[in-house]
Amino acid sequence: MFPSALPIWSSCGFELLERTPRGWLCPTDAYWRLWLARPELALVDESCTAEQALHASLMQSPTRAVSAAELEALEDTDARANHRLFLTFRDAVEAAGSLEAAYAGFFKAGAMSVPPLFLDLMVQAMVCNLLQDEPDAWQWRAAELLFRRQRVSVQDGRVLSGDSEVLDLLNETGGLGAVGRLLMQGGAAVPVVQMEVLGAESAGRYMNGLVGAGRFNFLLDLTHEIQRELPHGLTLTMNRADSGLKALAQVLEKWVRHFLGVGVQIQAESRIEDPSWRWHVGLDVESTRLLNDLYTGQTVAPERQQRLISLFKLRFDDPQHMRADVQGKPVYLGLAMAADGLLKLKPQNLLLNLPLARAD
Repeated sequence: MFPSALPIWSSCGFELLERTPRGWLCPTDAYWRLWLARPELALVDESCTAEQALHASLMQSPTRAVSAAELEALEDTDARANHRLFLTFRDAVEAAGSLEAAYAGFFKAGAMSVPPLFLDLMVQAMVCNLLQDEPDAWQWRAAELLFRRQRVSVQDGRVLSGDSEVLDLLNETGGLGAVGRLLMQGGAAVPVVQMEVLGAESAGRYMNGLVGAGRFNFLLDLTHEIQRELPHGLTLTMNRADSGLKALAQVLEKWVRHFLGVGVQIQAESRIEDPSWRWHVGLDVESTRLLNDLYTGQTVAPERQQRLISLFKLRFDDPQHMRADVQGKPVYLGLAMAADGLLKLKPQNLLLNLPLARAD
């Protein structure tokens, strides 16, 4: 096991994992004990004797085999189901030998039976591995998109992405927790709490906030560029120094290199002007559908087009790593929010849908 040189999201258990020679993450007994301590598996006052015995034995030997009879002995239906899901997941990861191999295998298998929460915790740990020595706060914040659902809004011309769970909680409580919820339910006026946009002055506070359970309370600016009106009707367009899109592109480059072993360069684009457009990958469900429709020439309603947050152009460092029929061509990526403003990025799409020369 290894400590991180920088603050990490400790709730995902990254510090309890070991690296393989390839740099992938191998589970340890301590890692599985962290899972057993999660609310879904931890003992409660109502836990039956059989559940208490099973939990104690797994804490002692987290990778031991559990018989069907032991599971059936659990009186609570939810506890039985949660333990069955965990044990199936644990056994798959142990058999694969690493989180990365198990993660890729889950999607290659086709029908997904792994709970989304399990996948998100895996991605969170793997992202910690990718960014362990990265001092850039924007890359850490952009990496949250790989495992935390976002709510996107446009404010004063800026496209801002915030953690949907945190935003929903603020809307319910005004940032005052259970007391705030009661006050708001009673009709009391509660001051509106604004999440802070990650910037140069707040980057240090963001990084310090990653210590402990991990707080996802900073907005990420996903605006493409800054435009400044000049005299005589001229407009100056400047690239953003603190661009969340650039940071996300850098994280995705590392993600592809880590899993697939190929170097790629990813750059945010505001539009596609390519008559020989050959390949695209949606980074989420909405952009996948949108790009498919545009590629096949279908009419896309303006309100759907407005949900497109950004396009990206991906190029392989070595075109020989690409399929022969698209060798040297760019791969276009899309990022879009749903009609309700929610965004759930699917990082597995980059592992499954890139035009690699080899199938493995």
